[in-house]
Amino acid sequence: MTAAETIRSRVLRALAMNREPGFHFAGNLLDITFAPAPHGMRAMFASGPHCIDADGQANIGAIAMAADMALAQSIRATLDPATRLATVAMSLQFTGARASDDVDAEGEFAGFFGASERQGLSRVVVRSGGVAICHGHGSFMALEAPAGVALHPLPIERRDAPAPLALKDLTRAELHVLRHAEETLADPAAQGDFIRHFWGFAPHRVKDGAAAKMKNGAHVANRVGHAQGGILLGLAASTAQAAVPHNWSLTGISAAFVSPGQGTTLRARSKLVHHGLLTAVVRTEITGVNRRRVLEAMTTHSR
Repeated sequence: MTAAETIRSRVLRALAMNREPGFHFAGNLLDITFAPAPHGMRAMFASGPHCIDADGQANIGAIAMAADMALAQSIRATLDPATRLATVAMSLQFTGARASDDVDAEGEFAGFFGASERQGLSRVVVRSGGVAICHGHGSFMALEAPAGVALHPLPIERRDAPAPLALKDLTRAELHVLRHAEETLADPAAQGDFIRHFWGFAPHRVKDGAAAKMKNGAHVANRVGHAQGGILLGLAASTAQAAVPHNWSLTGISAAFVSPGQGTTLRARSKLVHHGLLTAVVRTEITGVNRRRVLEAMTTHSR
């Protein structure tokens, strides 16, 4: 099969997997699997044309999603396995190693902060091909599920590939995701760069920085229908990176999650705070419905 056929088949497989309760479409598309770690949980996915950028490395959103899942699962392992955890804050510091192989995020539970409304704390090391590509930490708050949403434990055991779905079997929502994937695959600009365009990481330069608009929907949603935290972090990082010259690298990102990623469109706006000879700092804000602030992030960059 061609790369496009492989990706389309993978989208259909992820839609079939998504009919099983517990996970979300984006995680099923990456086929993230979990395994116990010495002091937490691991979240892993295999590299391939469905998740790499044009430079052959795993997309920053995919890396951030694996990190986010490993951080959360390391906390969730001490709670009810179906617990909803909302990301409060998350930081990643990059080593400069290439993410051109399979990705393995190893989380470590670091305890709880507070007495009644506790925040869970955890650390993570993300590796590609056994080499550390970033180190990070995060904090999460346990929340009740929204009205009408039943939460289920995330699948820990690797699942067998489900029977492929035929077009006639797709729901309207599933067909919408498939059509979006097909439109992305047909876009000349997305050749060899599927996931970035599928998720909507397409920033452009503006005065003093960069901006981007990401369509919200099932293709980027978490278990309760809000934009997934790792994908939001990826959108912020991608937009911030567009605010500096192309020969500068992202060295770190620190984000505060202010409100759920809701709305038909999420808007990212990055402003250059500092641009020196060797380092740069960028502030990024993501807003959602009614321009409500969803995420605030600071990134560091190196020439």
